[in-house]
Amino acid sequence: MPLLPILRFPDPRLKIVAAAVENIDHTIRRLARDMAETMYEAPGIGLAATQVDVHKRLVVIDVSETRDQLLVLINPKLLESQGVQVCEEGCLSVPGIYDKVERAESVVVGYLDLDGKAQTIAADGMLAVCLQHEIEHLDGHVFVEHLSLLKQTRIKSKLLKQSRITA
Repeated sequence: MPLLPILRFPDPRLKIVAAAVENIDHTIRRLARDMAETMYEAPGIGLAATQVDVHKRLVVIDVSETRDQLLVLINPKLLESQGVQVCEEGCLSVPGIYDKVERAESVVVGYLDLDGKAQTIAADGMLAVCLQHEIEHLDGHVFVEHLSLLKQTRIKSKLLKQSRITA
């Protein structure tokens, strides 16, 4: 069971735009640890604070096979993007749903680390996809918004039906 409850699409709280983190203190560090534990337990490769109903610009990501290369990004911002790739995506907030989404092939993201130091990361492949996906969560978006309206409606119906069955 994940440590923090993960909001499920179409929960309206997933549409809230996250506020910048003003002070990196023990509360933010604990949130990052709890989010990482939740992400690993779920299991997933990325989690935005928005998904756990904390509307701060904080993301945890680990796309490594060994699950030991945790990235914590505070106030991440997409600085550059190039190319196009289409990858199948899923989301912890949209369980059991996977579909192809077009994203930039490579990105450069600026962020603060847990010590408050400005960092940049250049990424391509799965990490680039994950960075874009999680930053979109902070901006109040879910990957299914890239899909057709018909697919979005079907996904909403399916997840709402599942939530009634498990409730």
